[in-house]
Amino acid sequence: MLTIARLTVREAARRRLLLALLVLTALVIAATGWGFSRISTLSEPSGSAGADQLLQAKLSLLQVRLIAAQLLIVVMYMFSFVLTLSAVFAAAPAISGEIESGIALAVLARPLRRRDYLVGKWLGLAGLVAAYAALAAGAELAMVQAVIGYLPPEPAQLVLYLVAEGLVCLTLALALSTRLSGMVGGVIALVVFGVAWLGGVVGGLGVVFANDAITQIGTVSRLILPTDLLWRGAVWSLEPAATRALAATAGPAALATPFFAAAPPDPAWLLWAAGWVAGALTLAIWSFRRREI
Repeated sequence: MLTIARLTVREAARRRLLLALLVLTALVIAATGWGFSRISTLSEPSGSAGADQLLQAKLSLLQVRLIAAQLLIVVMYMFSFVLTLSAVFAAAPAISGEIESGIALAVLARPLRRRDYLVGKWLGLAGLVAAYAALAAGAELAMVQAVIGYLPPEPAQLVLYLVAEGLVCLTLALALSTRLSGMVGGVIALVVFGVAWLGGVVGGLGVVFANDAITQIGTVSRLILPTDLLWRGAVWSLEPAATRALAATAGPAALATPFFAAAPPDPAWLLWAAGWVAGALTLAIWSFRRREI
């Protein structure tokens, strides 16, 4: 399995997928760095620094930190989409593409179990997803701290939630790859991801308007694909204390937007997300075993 994982990473590097992703990420981080640097000018007092001006500067600094926190959430939201797309496009042809090209037939003719082959693919791709999430999030957070002096309260949890979100989409796309072509499986995985995201927003609206039927849509979408749940955890890890207090005061209204989280995810839901990944990977192994090559 480790050999297959290593070969999977090498194949991704050979196709320059990692290089293209890293270059684009660096450009985005540089662009957002310029944007964050413009926000910091809001706290600069003009003229002579009297007592009122100093107080106003401190208030402006607090406002700038809150603006920076919300902008960082939006930027990480974009990164989560990029991470999801990358995971899907990397995993969707991972099995089907090698079956169509005949590579899988040549490899599996050796004393190699299909389970080991598929799990090795998953491990290699999961390592790439985790490395990209940690590198991109870490670089963005370091840039924000250097430019504006702001660091979210739970940066390590942010990386874990982003990695978990990427692994969910990766596992879904890999499971579809055991039966469908790369293009079809990738499209289906992205559509399911979009529906789950929309279901989370609709479920939040159901809570706001106290409509149980609409609220259940959000619950069902989290059961089908727990990506919205994991993103809410990432938002919670990015929110400063002032934003958390505001979200808690807003109550159910905070659930209607993907950019606020009134509370961290319930541990039971996190266990469900872990079980979902394990179950989807098990289903992929079973599907691949029963497929004729």
